[in-house]
Amino acid sequence: MSALAYVSRCISLAAAALLLFAVSVLAQTDPLPSWNDTAPKAAIIAFVEKVTKENSPEFVPEPERIAVFDNDGTLWVEHPIYTQLAFALDRVKAVVPAHPELKDKQPFKAVLEGDMKALAASGEKGLMEIMMATHAGMTTDEFQKIVSDWISTARHPRFKRPYTELVYQPMLELQTYLRANGFKTYIVSGGGIEFMRPWTERVYGIPPEQVIGSSIKTEFRMSADTPILYRLPEINFIDDKAGKPVGINQYIGRRPLAAFGNSDGDLEMLQWTTLAGAPARFGLIVHHTDAEREYAYDRDTEFGRLDKALDLAPMNGWTVVDMKADWRKIFPD
Repeated sequence: MSALAYVSRCISLAAAALLLFAVSVLAQTDPLPSWNDTAPKAAIIAFVEKVTKENSPEFVPEPERIAVFDNDGTLWVEHPIYTQLAFALDRVKAVVPAHPELKDKQPFKAVLEGDMKALAASGEKGLMEIMMATHAGMTTDEFQKIVSDWISTARHPRFKRPYTELVYQPMLELQTYLRANGFKTYIVSGGGIEFMRPWTERVYGIPPEQVIGSSIKTEFRMSADTPILYRLPEINFIDDKAGKPVGINQYIGRRPLAAFGNSDGDLEMLQWTTLAGAPARFGLIVHHTDAEREYAYDRDTEFGRLDKALDLAPMNGWTVVDMKADWRKIFPD
């Protein structure tokens, strides 16, 4: 090889190495790599920069940087049915052998026979009966173990993967980005608080004390000189719709700076967070538009209906994420 060719090759190799280095640095500095470079990503970054730069007129001190996330349909898959409902239906099959009187009683009979039409006909009352029969009558420790065992083995009917692998990669990145910028992240869900707490820290990095959800009543008891908390078949609190701001106030005690949801069940949480004036506030709605990679639904669904909140988003300045257009990927690899 001639000296000129050798020098030329060295220059080419150096240029290639520099290009690879630049790409690597760019990948490392992009806080939201699974988001396409569309308006929602830009809006998120602009908001975070605005409230975290000390010379910004809208700077917010770290203790006041609170971000709240709905869970079902915002952080993980909620179709074809809510994950906790899938858990409850599986629990019916486990509970009935010990309570054979339930096998011929609706809605339990419908669950055992896979008759979803009859189950739907039982309405909210029927679903509540199922929840009480499958979620109560045990200690909090026993329930936690049941949930942990189920979540580690159950598989989604379409994707054949554990439900905890069907979390949205863009939202995981968003939570990490917010926490890196001094935000404290909370889950505020209509789902059961003790259904979520056993796994949220492992999956989302959100510890149990930062999970707010619906709950049933519990009672302190002494059992053979051992203190326990016993789960009663009575509703304590429903953390959905107008209940979400109440839960936020009760558990957090601060009005959030940012709220993230996907349905009309999150409407009041978005209003409570964003319609409070200064400082700068941020609301975001995940719109399920990707039938190929996940699901497409909004106004005409029983699970995660998005109707009124979608109509109010433009006038309230809420960012709407088009899952198909704005997310480069849906689930983690």
